[in-house]
Amino acid sequence: MSPSLSYQPIISPAPATLIDQHGKLQQGLFDASVANLNVAAFRLHSVMDKPVSRLAQHFAYKQFQFVCISGPDWLLAVAIADVRYVCSGFAYLYQNNQPVREFALLAPLGFGCQLSASPQQGLASMGKGQKHWQINCAVENWTLRCQASGLDADLTLHFDQQRPLALAAPTGYNGWTYTEKNNALRVSGSLRLDGQTLDVQSARGGIDFSAGFMRRETSWRWSSINTMLQGQAFGLNLAAGVNETGLTENALWYDGEIQHLSPARFEFARGQNTPWRVTTLCGEVDLTFTADFCRQEKLQLGILASNFRQYVGHYSGTVRLRDGRELQLQHCLGLAEDHYAKW
Repeated sequence: MSPSLSYQPIISPAPATLIDQHGKLQQGLFDASVANLNVAAFRLHSVMDKPVSRLAQHFAYKQFQFVCISGPDWLLAVAIADVRYVCSGFAYLYQNNQPVREFALLAPLGFGCQLSASPQQGLASMGKGQKHWQINCAVENWTLRCQASGLDADLTLHFDQQRPLALAAPTGYNGWTYTEKNNALRVSGSLRLDGQTLDVQSARGGIDFSAGFMRRETSWRWSSINTMLQGQAFGLNLAAGVNETGLTENALWYDGEIQHLSPARFEFARGQNTPWRVTTLCGEVDLTFTADFCRQEKLQLGILASNFRQYVGHYSGTVRLRDGRELQLQHCLGLAEDHYAKW
């Protein structure tokens, strides 16, 4: 395919507030982060167009924040998710040919858990004492601090003026979702496991801020890479699900520049340890993913349910840049995810 015919969606200037003064969602793909979601100005209605109670609106709002940092042979992932009825978090450190160190937290009704209201300002935190993690959001960086049974992380992910993937889209009949992601970010700080220091000099990281009034039953497939490729920082984010109204949260970052990508397709045998194939509609991406580790969780709690699998593994294949150059990925460490939620 000629580079001139590649996928090039319209990018809109980021609005001052995601929900305007009239309670209307500003939707689209944006050229920058949206600092103020202004959620309080939104009035949720039922599928029969009746305003719901403030309590029902409170419980309908979902939010999660996630940080992933990849080194040459290790990967650290930390998450905090607030689905109102319960707040959950996990952290794990994967190392090639080593047992995975994995930790989890659960807070009914979100007691002891908080998330930042803005991707540019605020603190997300969970846990206390010897088992806690927090994500501090700022305009120029995100800072991750995590302590848990021998794991000690104090890391900063620097945006360095790199543009994020930022979009807002209607969700279902009456909801909306805002998603902001930024991959291939420079990392500084320290990471220690059982007193041993891991090298973060060549590490690259990614951030995820997602919030909104999502479908009662939601599912998605997801792919993420943060690495160095041909001497340049490379990041990839692909997803299918959640955003189903013509907007996609698909993008790559290479040498500090973002390139939006066409809709993604995930082909895999659910629950089986066989390779995935991950491609895009316009042919920019053609990758195979082979999993080495799976963090999984199945919960059935009455009105809530979750069937979650996040895989750490390696990607191989090709990625085509907008200018026609083709990048070869060979055994690149990354994530893949398959998730169903009723919340």
